[in-house]
Amino acid sequence: MPNPTVAYFYDPDVGNFHYGPGHPMKPQRITLTHSLVLHYGLHDKMKVYRPYQATERDMCRFHSDDYIQFLSSVSPQNVQEYTKFLSVYNVGEDCPVFDGLFDFCKMYTGASLEGAVKLNNNQCDIAVNWSGGLHHAKKYEASGFCYVNDIVIAILELLKYHPRVLYIDIDIHHGDGVQEAFYLTDRVMCVSFHKYGQLFFPGTGDMYEVGAESGRYYSVNVPLLTGIDDASYMQIFKPIISNVMEYYKPTAVVLQCGADSLGSDRLGCFNLSIKGHGECVEYVKSFNLPLLVLGGGGYTKRNVARCWTYETAVLLDEQISNELPFNEYWKYFGPDFSLNPEIFTKQDNQNTRQYLDNIKVTVLENLKMLAAAPSVQMQDIPSDLLSLENTEEPDPDVRNSVEDIDKRIEPSNEFYDGDKDNDKENEGFLDV
Repeated sequence: MPNPTVAYFYDPDVGNFHYGPGHPMKPQRITLTHSLVLHYGLHDKMKVYRPYQATERDMCRFHSDDYIQFLSSVSPQNVQEYTKFLSVYNVGEDCPVFDGLFDFCKMYTGASLEGAVKLNNNQCDIAVNWSGGLHHAKKYEASGFCYVNDIVIAILELLKYHPRVLYIDIDIHHGDGVQEAFYLTDRVMCVSFHKYGQLFFPGTGDMYEVGAESGRYYSVNVPLLTGIDDASYMQIFKPIISNVMEYYKPTAVVLQCGADSLGSDRLGCFNLSIKGHGECVEYVKSFNLPLLVLGGGGYTKRNVARCWTYETAVLLDEQISNELPFNEYWKYFGPDFSLNPEIFTKQDNQNTRQYLDNIKVTVLENLKMLAAAPSVQMQDIPSDLLSLENTEEPDPDVRNSVEDIDKRIEPSNEFYDGDKDNDKENEGFLDV
């Protein structure tokens, strides 16, 4: 098979945002990653795009209008005026108000959305947005350093063309925001491999969270214990993904590559090496399905950059040197200046073979409950959420013109929009 066409999205400004002093989330890691990608010459093998910036309307495809209105209005300068809303939208210590917050959201969300559009239009085989993958954000609130859930918005775009989308999450934290959004539907299967127990954030992702209603058995959770290494991870990752592919038969895949599952991460407690993490990416790629690859967590900047650079090479089928090329961030990568430094394990591997086998058996039994890959009655395809030719902002004073309404026709089951939703009893669920 010829090398895949890879579209790579990078906004030069995305790494310039600061969550605040001492905050573990550092957008600069995207700049470090891009620098390595350039100095390895990987950009020559890809289509590189400065991405579209998402609009409020794009974000309201999933999030509530009032929440997005808040994000677009609040700033460090006027935050006092919004004090009563901070707790409502879970904005504060973990998810601070910082300069340019909404611009940051527009950049990373727009890149994921444009990646989905290019996949839908067969303009690439793989789309990469390392600034995306913010999987904790909920319909009504921020969570876990995440404000706008670019993953959900991109998946909704993919669902216009694809009857079944598979979401895979290898961040150390459970992909709770994405699971919650699609918990009631069989159009999206969410598979998350994550640390679970001992009050580890976000506290969800038990093996018995399997989905509900039409989505029963379409949420697959793999709760792992502290210290898992490459061999143990592959022992469970490959059989589960292989069976998911066989039973679910997805037509597109979204892969969240949170790098906080690497050993030596500032907030993590796993022992994956960069090559081990990359092996997951390589395995998912081997199924040759349209693939959207996103970033996510990762709090030791130099290792995040190494990991995502290595995985960019994996997606391109390129071999790159273990010796890092000289670059403007050279000092960050000492003392070894290598792509695959030795991982110093902080914790022993608590995942026994028996423990992993028990999880695997349970997950595979649940997959057998799927009678067949769900079919969906495809209707006329709504226009792309963004036009690649025309990205002019609509007039913000005209909320719903007739033309807009015609463009945005959605299936009647796209959202649950009854009285309960206003009460947040079905909080965050999308029924697609």
